[in-house]
Amino acid sequence: MRRALFVLLVPLAGCATQALPDPRVAAKAYADAAARGDADAIYGMMTDASRQARSKEDIRKIVADERAELQEQATALSGKDVRVEATARLRFEDGEEAALELRDGRYWVSASGALPGGARTPEEALDQLRRVIARRSYAGLMRVLSPATRAMIESDLRAIVTGLDRPETLQVQVNGDTATVIVPGGHHVRLKREGGLWRVDNFD
Repeated sequence: MRRALFVLLVPLAGCATQALPDPRVAAKAYADAAARGDADAIYGMMTDASRQARSKEDIRKIVADERAELQEQATALSGKDVRVEATARLRFEDGEEAALELRDGRYWVSASGALPGGARTPEEALDQLRRVIARRSYAGLMRVLSPATRAMIESDLRAIVTGLDRPETLQVQVNGDTATVIVPGGHHVRLKREGGLWRVDNFD
């Protein structure tokens, strides 16, 4: 309630042929309700999640206690320089989400689980990290890392690829069912034999 936040949720199916709701209508409706101090109207505009967090009585108390601030919000929202931005969040059955922005009457993807965008909060960045790791997505992981960390990891991986270009020339130290290889460039690869097959156990 201490700042105006408008989230427009609309069905995406048929958006190409149907007129989209104008978010400025919602902004004006909120401004009018704030100017009147109409707690019931403000509560009616809230999302289901917001209503679960605060009851109608909570909203009435906040509105009664902050009439002056709501009047200021109403005045600010009615100004000529106000820009209203509309976003939508689409949740898929598997729990993934896609964030979209409304521009020029169309929704555009701003971020999704498969294509992480720049997180606006640390919590969003952590959520993106969790999602790409859960999908075992190397490309997604690279996109959520900082440029410096991404460059460091890619440089290390390139060095390993170059060092393993001719594996038959490398000196392999075998000790029973384990083996260690020093890759040119300083990296170490540890291998382990299980069921007669050698597999990479670890590398650094």
